Amino acid sequence: MGRILAIDYGRKRCGVAVTDPLQLIAGDSKTIATHELMQFLQDYTAREAVDRIVVGLPKQLNGQPSESMRYITPFLNRLRKVMPAMPVEMYDERFTSTIAHQAMIAGGMKKSDRRDKSRVDSIAATIILTDYLESKKTII
Repeated sequence: MGRILAIDYGRKRCGVAVTDPLQLIAGDSKTIATHELMQFLQDYTAREAVDRIVVGLPKQLNGQPSESMRYITPFLNRLRKVMPAMPVEMYDERFTSTIAHQAMIAGGMKKSDRRDKSRVDSIAATIILTDYLESKKTII
């Protein structure tokens, strides 16, 4: 079984989080410059088994895709071309940045540290991945 990798895609930087090999826990989050993301994904999948990539789907409150999709769609097209065998799935990312900020406050993070947008991006990727994992659990 391979890992699941999640991406909170942004124009300047992207949050990235991956599961453990058993796909139980989301962790190992980091922020990657957007222009380096494709190379990072190629390098990472060359050294680690990855079963799928989950990309945050930005939606408006009414459920319609947000303006950000015009930046994400070209990335998705390129990803599918560069890594055609890799399953890619979109997952609703509404409120992940807000939840990330709230988690930082609840965790007692200093205000100056909360301004670091790269931290928000990596936490948002972890939230996307955690939510995705929760949605896939089967109820016994």
